Amino acid sequence: MNDQSDKLFAARLGDMVSLCERDGMYQFSSFLDERQCAEAEAWCARNTGELRYRLWGGYGDARRKMLAVYSDYCEDYISEEYPFACLTFSYRKEDKLTHRDFLGTFMGLQLKREVIGDIVTAEGKTQAFVTVVAAKLIMSAVSKIGRVGVKITDSLPFELENAQKYQDISGTVASLRADCVVGLAAHLSREKAAALIRADKVEINHFPVSSVSRELRGGDILSIRGFGRFVLSDINGETKKGRIHIELKKYI
Repeated sequence: MNDQSDKLFAARLGDMVSLCERDGMYQFSSFLDERQCAEAEAWCARNTGELRYRLWGGYGDARRKMLAVYSDYCEDYISEEYPFACLTFSYRKEDKLTHRDFLGTFMGLQLKREVIGDIVTAEGKTQAFVTVVAAKLIMSAVSKIGRVGVKITDSLPFELENAQKYQDISGTVASLRADCVVGLAAHLSREKAAALIRADKVEINHFPVSSVSRELRGGDILSIRGFGRFVLSDINGETKKGRIHIELKKYI
């Protein structure tokens, strides 16, 4: 996000809080991406006062989530009120459909990305979270994904594992500064890594980082434009020369 879109996003969150305070009814956002989720979490922690908030995407490891802002008395049933559905698509196991195939079909219906949550694929089955309105359109208009015939139902619970695959990267760095860790992750010299950071091509935990000396901690998510996304999974002590053993996992 740039400064203008950050302000607009904060204004939308403010509107949700104002409506909830005025009407006493829960308010929901559209589906938010990971950066927006982090931004919403930080904003709500500062601004919701006595109201409660929750980010939820249909299952524990969801990346795309909706924000709910609500009063105390809604706590017990808020999970049931989120205005999205889980669609289950069934097809032949030999038909290898991908996340991109489904997203392309949905976007081809002129659906905006903000009405589409996570899409989890497996052999012969895919489950997708979409808004209730989008679900009605998809169920009435879609009989094929690409050239593959599919059957669709909204009556099954989510049951697929969104098993993220990783490539392990290990090595030593002079410190946990961003330029050092970016260099190891992207197989670049420290100078080239610093240039990427200064060019605003690096994010830590979904937020741009411009300081080469910003230190990372275990569990931090590192995104490097053109090189992929990584998580700093382990910090394993120092060598005799004072360098730090670290392990990264690259999302694949």
